[in-house]
This record gives sequence, structure tokens and C-alpha cells, in this order.
Amino acid sequence: MLINAAICNFENNGGGDRGLWQRMHDRLASLDLHLLLRQEVWNAQDNGNELADAAEAVLGMAGLIGPECCTALYHDPDLFTPVSEYPKTGPVWALPPTVCSFQLAGTAPDATPLIVGSYHLNYCSPTTRLAEAEWLTKWNDKWVRDGDRYVHYPALLGGDNNSYPVAGTPEDPALTVLEQIRDEPHRAHRSYLGADGVRRMDDRPDDTLRTAGLQDVARHLIATTGDTSAVAATVDACDTHGPDARIDRIYASKQLLPAVREVKVVDMKGLSDHHAVVVRLDRDTLTEILNHPLTRAA
Repeated sequence: MLINAAICNFENNGGGDRGLWQRMHDRLASLDLHLLLRQEVWNAQDNGNELADAAEAVLGMAGLIGPECCTALYHDPDLFTPVSEYPKTGPVWALPPTVCSFQLAGTAPDATPLIVGSYHLNYCSPTTRLAEAEWLTKWNDKWVRDGDRYVHYPALLGGDNNSYPVAGTPEDPALTVLEQIRDEPHRAHRSYLGADGVRRMDDRPDDTLRTAGLQDVARHLIATTGDTSAVAATVDACDTHGPDARIDRIYASKQLLPAVREVKVVDMKGLSDHHAVVVRLDRDTLTEILNHPLTRAA
């Protein structure tokens, strides 16, 4: 069995067009997902949780809405059981993430839970984005004491990075050139001033996450299988933002990578200005990883 996990930023979640909302959720439901990491679920808890409850019904999943409806997690209750929510995600967030650990059905009673997080890095401040990415690394640093040892809880994190992956992966969309962004404020939003006074396109969140051992699953898959579809653009070119870019990404702790079987970008034209990213994990391999986690002496 393959476990399907996806990220999707749908900015019109509460925008009043219920028909568009319904089509978007029908599309997500058709992907047969077991985990869904959402961003910008605006107004989901209005009117007595109206949109939040409707989303659960369409998706056939249980939902956890994060602070201020900035992000959300949905899970298949037949496959994942929530263990612990992590409401204290750090002080710097403009749009706070939603993070929860889950027990995978069929794992041993003492198996390690899987930490899953949906995040949205800051839109306009590369400085804040870097700090937010640094805070995300804490989810790959969860060592929990178990008798005479510490056990590592692996993490699967995904979201809108509002920044670029470090260049070097074959077929990855080319790194945007600053002058290709027509909107001048957006030039500032997507770049940073280096110590040498040269302005560079912002790839620092990607570098930070990968330095901390959280690997870009698309980058991993192309390195191991050559499947270039894994690094398709997740936002299309436009006049203000510049060329195609892969700003929506999923990261996983290194020990989870053997379970990765496929990564694909699902076209959401007409539904969202972001495409969905789906990672497929082999359940048997994931079960083995969680049953035999990384450990170190206490």
C-alpha cells in the first residue's frame, strides 16, 4: 500500500465562491490522500466551523486547524491516530504552522510516532522567512527518552516556502533572475542583500532545512531515480512574480527517505494559483522505519 501525502495552498478558502471551494475540495478528494497539509484555510472556523466541517466531509478526513486558520492538517483516521499536538511552534511566525505527531496503524505499540507539519513561510520578509525556517528545524530534533536511550521522532513537513530551492538539481526550474520580476516590491520580497552588498534570490530557507537533515523529497527522488517530473514548477509564471518556480515543497527526515516512492505535482489551474505536491510513501517501509527508529544512548 502507498500512503499519499500532499500539500496545497488554496488562497480562496473563505473567499465567498462556494462553487470554487467545492471544486477544489473535490479535486483534492480525488487524489485519495491519507495526509493533507493545507495553507491559508481562511475563515474555516467561522459560523460554527462551517468550512472546516465541510472540508472533512468532502475529503473523508479528520482535520486540525492551526492558529488563526493560517494552516491545517488533515489525516485519514483509519491510518493515522493523533498522539500529540504541538501548539508552541515558536515566536516568529506571521502565519503559524500546524504540527502534530501521529501513530501509524499497524506499527508496534512502542513504535515511534511520525511528526507531520504544515507551514507557510512569510510572504514579504526574507529575514523572517529565514528565522521561520530555523524554527522548523526543531521538528527534526525531537529526541525522546525511552529508558536508557533517546529515540528520534522523524518528521514530514510541507508548505509554501515563498522562496527558491538551492540551484543544482537537474530540471529544477531555473533560479529566477531579479530583473525578471516586474513588481518592484516583490523583488525585495524574494531576495536578500548579501554581506558583499550583492542582492541574491532567496534560497536560504531550503539551505537551512537541508543543513538540518530535512531533505527535499523531490530533490531526493530525482537523485535516486532520475524522475524529473518530481521537480515540476508549483507556481506558474506571471508578470508580477516572474518565471515558473518550485516554491511549494515537502521535506522529510533522512531516515524516512527509503519510503519515498513517487513525488508529483498535480495541476490545479483554475482552482488555485499553487499546484499541489503529492508524495507517495511505501507503507511497509514506513512501518519498518517507525518500528526501528534512530536511537542514541541516554
